[in-house]
Amino acid sequence: MAQVVQLKNEGLNVILEQNPFLLSYNVEMAEVTGGTFWKAYTPGQIAGTEPFEVDISGGLTAAYKDLMQVYPPIDLYNEKLRKLAKNFGELWVRVSGTWATKTYYDLDDSMGGKVPEGYLNTLTRKQLTGVLDFVKAMGAHLMTSVSACPGVYGVNEAPVPAWTPREAEKLFKFCADYGVPIEASEFVNEPNMLAETGFPQGYTAADHARDQKIFQKWLKENYPDCLYIGPCTVGAEGSLGRKSEKSGGVENLVGNTASTHALMGEDPAPLDVFVYHYYNGVSERLGGVMPQAHWLAEEANSEDYLAVAPDNARTYAPFRDQYCPGGEMWVTESGDAGGGGDTWASTYLDVLRTLNEAGGFSQVSRGIIFHNTLAASDYAYLDRVTHEPRPNYFAVLLWIRLMGTTVYETEPVRMGAHVYAHSRKDGKEGVAYLVINNSETDTTTVELPCDAQRYTLAGKDGNKRATVMTLNGKDLVLKEGNELPDMDPVLQPAGTVELAPMTCTFFVL
Repeated sequence: MAQVVQLKNEGLNVILEQNPFLLSYNVEMAEVTGGTFWKAYTPGQIAGTEPFEVDISGGLTAAYKDLMQVYPPIDLYNEKLRKLAKNFGELWVRVSGTWATKTYYDLDDSMGGKVPEGYLNTLTRKQLTGVLDFVKAMGAHLMTSVSACPGVYGVNEAPVPAWTPREAEKLFKFCADYGVPIEASEFVNEPNMLAETGFPQGYTAADHARDQKIFQKWLKENYPDCLYIGPCTVGAEGSLGRKSEKSGGVENLVGNTASTHALMGEDPAPLDVFVYHYYNGVSERLGGVMPQAHWLAEEANSEDYLAVAPDNARTYAPFRDQYCPGGEMWVTESGDAGGGGDTWASTYLDVLRTLNEAGGFSQVSRGIIFHNTLAASDYAYLDRVTHEPRPNYFAVLLWIRLMGTTVYETEPVRMGAHVYAHSRKDGKEGVAYLVINNSETDTTTVELPCDAQRYTLAGKDGNKRATVMTLNGKDLVLKEGNELPDMDPVLQPAGTVELAPMTCTFFVL
């Protein structure tokens, strides 16, 4: 059913004041050190013309040889990478992931490439310096997590002893001495998966509650300006309403998991920021072993699919209120699907989910969403090899340029009319709107009270799985010298305008 949307340029009710760095991103520790990550899809799989197939008859572990590959460390000095990342302006960069929990900090280069017993990999002085130089060049804020694997606790010790800050101190001191301090830190990445997270065998939720307090106390005594954020769990808890069975992720592959309440333990100290992870189910790579948690491409514009991100935010908001009263809520990993992203994650189709998440989350909580990742895997903003920007890169860039921090109340979302309103980023009087027409068949009529600047995004040639996105009908591709394409609006006179199916439009009134 075609929708009619009436936009206003005054008299809107304010919901909240959003964090100015709402849209930030991850650079995975596995990227920094080099390591195993998800194998890229083929062009045919991305286009939807070639099926994705993997033999899971021998179990998921056996299938990993077809799902993963080893990548070299990312070059954070790459001129193109830096130039494109710089376009986002000031934001947060998170260097973490499950890989980080198992990392030894070889910051005096004494190991010569050897990985100590009880660790999975090493972070060298050169690699960490590359991260810090990158963060400094971007004018960004650095957050991370710390090592908490058997090598930290003492290999083969049982029961598991208390965590010690000896490795963390090396990391924090190096960064502080270099002039790029760690400004926020989780204890570890996704602790609710316990042993799969990288903790020692036999590690329990009670151990985490104990160790989190130790880390928090150490952090506040030695680096009091650093925010302590947690508990950094993955997978929603409680009712998510529509299609909640499809809201799970890789955590459901693990037999032994822990709840947020168990991880926080008795009488926890208040967090500076409450943190969770969100993915819209699992990708094709894991769909064979978790078919109930995998969404088809045909569902990626549905109301049920787009509801997952804001429903996650609403589910976790009471946890924020309990463990971080009056504080922010951050999503420190977000992307279209666990398991490195769906085949369409690098196409226009995922732009609807990305922009809808930003709009829906902003109506629930002040905070930050860290997209996973800048330049690794199929859901990254940039291609890993060429660093060519994907549709999500340009969509997020437009959000950052246009949408201000004051969030206004809008009409309820519905098929063809996901409407979000913010103040103007340029500080002028008026309102910046995002209108997502997620219908594949019907146009949406927008009634404008005054002239507006219009930015309409669509898949090239009307292809929802296009790897090139258009802005007002013009291809968004880099110009010579990796310069951005023209991203100017068209003037939309007051009155009515028809928005085509499967388009995302920003209006600045």
